[in-house]
Amino acid sequence: MGIEDNKSNFNDDKDSGGQAYGTYAKYTGMAFQMMAIIGGSAFIGYNIDQWFDHKVQWVTAITCVFGVCLSIYQIIKQLKA
Repeated sequence: MGIEDNKSNFNDDKDSGGQAYGTYAKYTGMAFQMMAIIGGSAFIGYNIDQWFDHKVQWVTAITCVFGVCLSIYQIIKQLKA
């Protein structure tokens, strides 16, 4: 009774292996997208601070916060779809 139930559940898990890989790839892609958005915004902010020769790098801080907000928005938007 208990062994047969476990076998049927185990076989169901084997069939969904391709879906698990797709889900893994989806979330990995989201992580790389977040890194790219945050890193790109930090790079842009840093270059603006260097261009205007700011002593306090406030543009970098603002663009990093903007990048984090933008990346969270993108993740929420992708999870809803």
